[in-house]
Amino acid sequence: MDLEFWRNKTVFLTGHTGFKGAWMSFWLHQLGATVFGYSLSPNTSPNLYEKLELDKKIKSVFSDVTDLESLKKEIDLARPEIIFHMAAQPLVQYSYRNPYETFKTNVLGTVCLLEAVRYCSSVRAVVIVTTDKCYQNNEYVRPYRESDRLGGDDPYSSSKACAELVTASFQKSFFSSGLGHKDTCAIASARAGNVIGGGDWAEDRLVPDLIRAIENKKILTLRNPGAIRPWQFVLEPLRGYLMLAQRLCQDGIKFSGGWNFGPADNESATVEWIVSKVYEELGITADWKMAGEQYFEEKKILRLDISKAEEIVWRPVLSAEESIKYTARWYASYLSRENLCQITKEQIEQYEKLIK
Repeated sequence: MDLEFWRNKTVFLTGHTGFKGAWMSFWLHQLGATVFGYSLSPNTSPNLYEKLELDKKIKSVFSDVTDLESLKKEIDLARPEIIFHMAAQPLVQYSYRNPYETFKTNVLGTVCLLEAVRYCSSVRAVVIVTTDKCYQNNEYVRPYRESDRLGGDDPYSSSKACAELVTASFQKSFFSSGLGHKDTCAIASARAGNVIGGGDWAEDRLVPDLIRAIENKKILTLRNPGAIRPWQFVLEPLRGYLMLAQRLCQDGIKFSGGWNFGPADNESATVEWIVSKVYEELGITADWKMAGEQYFEEKKILRLDISKAEEIVWRPVLSAEESIKYTARWYASYLSRENLCQITKEQIEQYEKLIK
C-alpha cells in the first residue's frame, strides 16, 4: 500500500460518524489527506466520532445522504478527488423493524451519491461500500465470488444487493467510455462484513453486545453461536478500500466492478469461538446464554472468495486471533478510561508496519 499517495488528497466520505467511517476518517487524517465528512449525527452513546475527536481533525457536515441537493452542494464545495460512500443503515435486525428506512438509506442514498458525482468534475474515483451479505446466500460451503448472484432474504441484505445493482447501472450508463459519459471517473463497490475493532457500539452486533454485557455485569445473549462468518479487523477492509481507490485513480475503469475484502478462508470462525477469544483476551471468564425464539432466520454460513483482490495486491495480514487481540486491546483501553485517540493511533501505526 502506498501510504504517501494520500498526502494532500481531498477525500469526501459519507457515513463518517459510523464505526468504519470514523476509523477511515482518522486514518486518512493521519495520512495527511483533507477529509470532508457527510453523515447523520452520531446515533450511539458513546460513539467513535466523539471519542476520536474527529470534529477537530476533519471538516464535517451533518445531513441526510438521501437529500440530493444538500449532497450535491457539499460535494461541489469540497471538490474531492476521491469519494468513499459508507453511509448506510447497517444492521440486519433493525432492517426488519424499519425496512422503509433501510431501503431508503441504502438504495436511494447510493442513487443520490452517484447522481451528485455526475455533476462534479473533480471526482476521479468512487468506492461504494456495501457488504458481504449482498450475495444470494444459499449457505454454500464454498466462498462467494464477485460473479455470484446478488440477492438477500432480509431487508438489509436485499437493500445492499440493490445498491450493488444501482452502482453497476450508474457505472455502465454514466461513467464508462462512450459518447456523453463521464469517463474521467471510475466507480467500484467494496464488499466486506463482520468487521470487528474498537469503537463499535452498534446494537445487535457481537462485540459491542459483549462489551455492554461486561459493563452492565450481565450475561451475553447469543442468537446463533455456531454461525460461521468471515471476521476481520477493521483496518483490513479499510486498507482494501484505500488500495482500490488508488487503482481507480491511476488506472480508471479497468478496476471498476465489485471487490470482496475478507479474511483468508481458513480464518472464518464461529460466533462462539470469537466470543470465547475476546473474553480470554480481556481476562474475563466467558459467560453467555442462548437467545430465545427469534422472529427472523439467520444464515449459518457465509464465506468470501478474496482471490480477485490479489489484482490490486491486497491480501489480509492478520489472523482471526490477531484481529481479536487488536479489538480486545482497544476495548481494554476504553474500559480502563485510557486515551482512545492514542490507542487508535498506535494500532494504525502497528498495522502500517505490517503492510509496508
